[in-house]
Amino acid sequence: MDRLAIKKAKFSIGQVVRHRLFPFRGIIFDVDPEFANTEEWYEAIPVGVRPSKDQPFYHLLAENSETDYIAYVSEQNLVEDVSDEPVRHPQIRELFLKTPDGHYEPRYRVRH
Repeated sequence: MDRLAIKKAKFSIGQVVRHRLFPFRGIIFDVDPEFANTEEWYEAIPVGVRPSKDQPFYHLLAENSETDYIAYVSEQNLVEDVSDEPVRHPQIRELFLKTPDGHYEPRYRVRH
């Protein structure tokens, strides 16, 4: 894909987001500028809700009312979480520092 055609990510690393359709939320820990998972994973998504591949996809430390896990979600299916509720995922401390204002800052910064 032409690098100029890749969309700018709407959300950022450390931001807390919710899924637009399903009851889970999480902290973004990585962003792919376009779909970068397996074709098998993509084909497993029902056609009626399958997102386009040409948008940012986010890796989340995700949680729902029952469990914590890693999720891979298209930008079109995320909204900002404005609840100010803390995220309880057990891997948060490995990747983030919580700032005094309640935000999450990456513990380690990638240097280019």
